[in-house]
Amino acid sequence: MAKKKKADPVPEKPTHHLLHDAEGAASGAVAGAVLGSIAGPPGVVAGAVIGAVAGAIAASALDTDAEKQSERTRELDEVIGVSGGDLGAPNLKHPPATVGAYSGASAGSDASDEEEPAEGPMQTPET
Repeated sequence: MAKKKKADPVPEKPTHHLLHDAEGAASGAVAGAVLGSIAGPPGVVAGAVIGAVAGAIAASALDTDAEKQSERTRELDEVIGVSGGDLGAPNLKHPPATVGAYSGASAGSDASDEEEPAEGPMQTPET
C-alpha cells in the first residue's frame, strides 16, 4: 500500500503580522472617521471603513518590506561571515612576514616628506 502524500498547508501569516495589520486598520479607521466627520454620521462610517482598509494595506506593505530587508540582511551577514562565525578569519592571500619587524613608515622613522605627522602636537598652519 502506497502512502498518500499530505498536501502542503497554505502558509498563514504569522500572528505578529495579523496584529500589525489590525493595528493599521484601527488607526486608519480612527483617522478616516475623524476626516469623515465633516460630512456627518454617514461620513464618519464611510471614512472609518475606507481608513481601515487603507491602514490595513499600509501595515501589510510595511511588514512585507521589513521582512524583505531582514532577509537581505541575513543573507549579507552570512556572505561576509557575521553569522557563519568566520568574520576576521586569517584567510588573506599575501605571503607571511619573513622578518617580523614593522615597516619604517608605520614605526615613524621613514617619513617621505617634510610634513609634520598628524598624530603629533598641533600642526603649524599653512600660509
